[in-house]
This record gives sequence, structure tokens and C-alpha cells, in this order.
Amino acid sequence: MIQDSTYSSVRVNARKTDVFDIFNFKHYIGPNPYLETGALVFNFALTEYREALSLQEYVQAVSTRFPHLHDQEYSSHAELFARTASEVGKLDMDLHFDRWSVKNQVNHHKIAIQSLHARTTRAVVYLVWDWFEAITQDHDVAFDEQLITLQNRFRQSVYGGPTVYALLRTADQKGIPAFYLWEEGLMQYGFGKKQVRGIATTFDCDSHIDSDFTTRKDDCKAFLNTLGFPVPQGDIVTSEREALSVAREIGYPVAIKPVVGHKGIGVTADVQGANELESAYERALKAIPEDQSIRIIVEKSIRGSDYRLLCVNGRFVAAIERRPASVIGDGYSTIEELIREENRKPARRDTPTSPMSKIQCDEAMEIYLDEQGLSLASVIEKGQRVFLRKVANLSAGGVSIDATQAMHPDNIILAQDIAQHFRLTCLGIDVIAENLDRSWKEGNFAILEINAAPGVMMHLNPAVGESVDVTSHILETFFNSGNDARIPIITFNKISIHDLQETIDHILSHHPDWTIGAVCQDGVFINRSRKVLHPEYNTNVQSLLRNPKLDLLIAEYNEEVLERDGMFFYGSNMVVLDNPTDTEMMLARDVLDDSTLVIKKGESIILHRKGLIEEYSLGEDEPFTRVYLKEIGTVLN
Repeated sequence: MIQDSTYSSVRVNARKTDVFDIFNFKHYIGPNPYLETGALVFNFALTEYREALSLQEYVQAVSTRFPHLHDQEYSSHAELFARTASEVGKLDMDLHFDRWSVKNQVNHHKIAIQSLHARTTRAVVYLVWDWFEAITQDHDVAFDEQLITLQNRFRQSVYGGPTVYALLRTADQKGIPAFYLWEEGLMQYGFGKKQVRGIATTFDCDSHIDSDFTTRKDDCKAFLNTLGFPVPQGDIVTSEREALSVAREIGYPVAIKPVVGHKGIGVTADVQGANELESAYERALKAIPEDQSIRIIVEKSIRGSDYRLLCVNGRFVAAIERRPASVIGDGYSTIEELIREENRKPARRDTPTSPMSKIQCDEAMEIYLDEQGLSLASVIEKGQRVFLRKVANLSAGGVSIDATQAMHPDNIILAQDIAQHFRLTCLGIDVIAENLDRSWKEGNFAILEINAAPGVMMHLNPAVGESVDVTSHILETFFNSGNDARIPIITFNKISIHDLQETIDHILSHHPDWTIGAVCQDGVFINRSRKVLHPEYNTNVQSLLRNPKLDLLIAEYNEEVLERDGMFFYGSNMVVLDNPTDTEMMLARDVLDDSTLVIKKGESIILHRKGLIEEYSLGEDEPFTRVYLKEIGTVLN
């Protein structure tokens, strides 16, 4: 059922040709009066300049792109706008943003949509606004082009890296608190003493010595060889002459790659002779950072397929086959045209969640095509597959194929034996083999290198095969559930310095070894020690939750802070409300399951504890502190 609802408003941002107006944007990083998550909040109104189409006409139009929106009910243009903005906010990348709200206010609606990156979400709202105005005027809007711009904007944000976002989404699904530490350039998962911090798949509990060791491919290779693991024969060179000498000694074909490198940059496999080696050496040379010395690996090239084995916490969890980018001829298109057509496929959107990147045309590709007697202008027969490069580089358009179930038990043991030698949460092991279902002991199997910061998207969203939920394996290394990532939190809507210190003393009397962080409008404390109060309130909260010694947090959130800043965290073990305003009642919404809620209204006390409700009146001269201090014990025990 669709109903029409009309609001008139003076124009703020709207042009005189616009039907709708959008204004008063505010971004909250966490729960706020309008939504229980981080959100972009703004006003939505109808102008007086033009008459809007019926709701049904807008629904029909947006349903051409989002068919599932057609059969839902909308009470106003604002509700349809919010629902559409929420859908567009997923950026065709299946982002986990699906929460929104609409509140009717005088002459406008207050819309909130879930948001992580303010700049991207605001641009989403403007795109939807342009779309609605175009629908009104029966015009087209460059939706796809603008969506690509938004995808790139999100990808360039601190949350847009494929591995970072995948971990963030999994943390959200598991109820594990996660936030970005801007000054440190790190993600933090969990609060206080339960926390772990890291960049992508490297964490503060990892050995930095082991992590650095994996980047020294020559030393790492020698170490693996010492342990008896299969590694290709080769050596380190510093000049092209040395490279030619080593290649002659071990015999062609050889592989050439820089000692320091990543993502297959500068790597050339299956070098067949001196002429190819010259080009391969030059590519490896270009891939070496300017601050690094020239050190290039020349090693025996092993025939077979390229695989990545992933171990988490010393256990094998996933395997992926990586094949070089290729095209299949149609009998009339050039290779360049086939690449262009292949790059248009939805699977190659090249977003943080897409299974494949776009195929990159570069010198390495042109050289490899030339070796096959081809060029970008060549037309190949219908059904003929042409591989575009020797190296299965996924970032250059390679194809990922899940091979987890194909692993021979000996190969699983090999991967885990390697991982056991490193104090690293995640370890990627690159191997070459004819097939993973054959034991490495049968030969033609070699470990190419190991990686201390392996990406996860190839396992989560392979181009071919089943997804492996590796991010759950990673986070479950630290937290069995969302509760394991949390320390107790007690939240007040108002508390004085005196009562705050009394509360701290009360808890310390029962838990003298605890470190308690506490913040109110007038001060911030670690136990009884007063600290510097930052002018941005939520910065104080974050700093306390960042403290790796913290056992418990006490925080005050009054109406002013909630409206201005929102909350930094979601979920309290106990909420204490002293004559709360309507806005402050949102704190009751954010209590965790089986938590305690104490509400004082006048002299009446309402107590919610583990599904039970108790109501009584304060005794004469009975302080409110006595009520909640008594209940604190039930929360902490």
C-alpha cells in the first residue's frame, strides 16, 4: 500500500526547478538519537516550486534498478527516498549497510541512513536526490558513471581495502566492536584489555621479526630449505650478467623476481632463454623501491599451477588456484576488444568485493603476446583461449578458483608445519604444483614464497568455486563471540564528579586489581587519577577503550552530547538513567541482552534485570547512588 504525504518547506539547497530539498547534514560515528549505528542524518522536504509526482511513479522508476523495492509499503516520499538511499549506499558491492529511519518533524522529515564513510554516504544521498529530480522531469541521470565514482571514493577510504572491509563486515556480523584509529592508521577490534589492533591481516600480537623475515625472500627460502621443505633451486643476483650466469647453471626455464616485492609486481615466470631473461630482469629491476638495493632472485621455474595456501593461527583454512588473465576468441574481435568486453563484466567491477579485477594492459602483457606471435590487434579463432601473461597476478586480472577441498592431507600438513614456525596470525604460502590433490612428496611441487599479510578476498569471493569464510577464522582466533571482545560498560545519562568517583571506589573495593576508565562532562579518570579532558567528548571515550589495560568503562552521555556527537560505542551492560529526556532514553535501547537498566523518574525507580521488571519508590532521604551501586555488583559478578 502506498500513501501520499506532502510537506511544504522553504528552499535551502534546492534549485527552483527541484521538487525536493536536502539540508542539515550530520554524520554520527556510532549510535545516535536516530539510528543504533553510525549514520548520516539529514532533513528531507518538499519544496513549493514544483509538484511532486505520485509515490507510485517514483516507486516504478527506482524499481527498474532495484526490483525488490516495488512491493514494499511507503508512507511518504521521504520513506521511499530513505529506502532508496540505503540501497544505493551498498554501492553494488553488497556492503552491509541496511539500516535507516525516518522521523516526521514540522515541515520536513529527518532521515538517517547507516554510514561508515561520511564523504561517500553524503555523495550517495546527492546521487539519489539527482535521480528523484530526474524522474520528476522525465530525464536520465548518469547513474552508472556516478556509482563508479562512489565505489572508487569508498575504495580510497580507510575502510575500502578489500581485506579491511571484509574483516570489518565480519566483525559487525559477529557483534565484535571495531573502529579505526586515525592517528595510528590501525583498526581496533574489541575494547580495553580484550582488544586486538592491526592492519588488514597483520595484528599487534604478531611477531614483527617474523613478519619482516617473510619479506626477505632469499633468507626465508634458505630457512625453508633447511627444514626440508621443497623450494626451487636458485640464487640472488645484483646484475644482469649474474642473472644470465645463474640461469645457465640451473638451466632454463627460470623465474625472475625482486627480493622485495608484493602482488606479483616485477615477477616473470617460465623465462626460456637469454633474450627473455633480459626483459624479465628489467621488469624486476623497475619493481624494486628506490630505497632498496638491487637484489633479484633467479630460480628454477617449476611447471604447474599457481596456488595460495592460507593458514590462520597455525591451521590450514583455504586454498586458491590463481590463473593468469585470458580471453576467448570469437573469430572477429581483436584481443584488445575482447579485453575491453571482458572488463565490462559485473564480476570485474574492480571493487573491494568483486571476485576479479579488470585486466591490465601493460608492457609485460604485450611482451608475452609477442612471444606467442600475437598482439593486441590480433584476431583469434572462435573458442581459442589466449593467456595474456605468464604470472597469475589477480590484481592484473587473474582468475581465482577455490581449491580448498582438493588439498591432499600431506599438503595440509606441509602448510601447517610451515605456519608453526612463525608467530603470525595469518600466513599465505604460495606454491606451484600440478595439482593439490597429489602429495608434495611425489615431486613437481615447490614453495615459491610466504606472505605475512595475505589478502582474503580471493577466498571469500573466488571467481570460481565456493566461498571460504576466512575472516571468521581470523577473528575467532581472538574472540569466540562478540561478548569476548567486550569489557563491562556502565552508561549514565548524568553523573557528577563526586558520584563518579564514588562509583569507581565502590567497584575497586570489590576488584582492587582492576583498571577502570571513567568519563563525564567534567572529567576523565583512570581509577582515581584524573587525566586531561579532550574537548571532543567521544575522543575521550575512544582513548579509554583504546587502553589495553582497561577492565571496565563508565561513561556519561547526556542529551546534549547525544544530539551533537552520538555515542562512540554500542552496547552497555548497565544503563542508569536519572529523570531522562526522550533523547536520553535511547540509552535504554542500546543495552545488551541480559543487562541491567535502572530508571529514576521523580522518586520512582524502575529496574529491568534479566527480563524481570521491578518498580518501587526511593525511601526518604535515600540517595539514588545506593540503588545503582547495589545493582553494579550483579553486572560485574
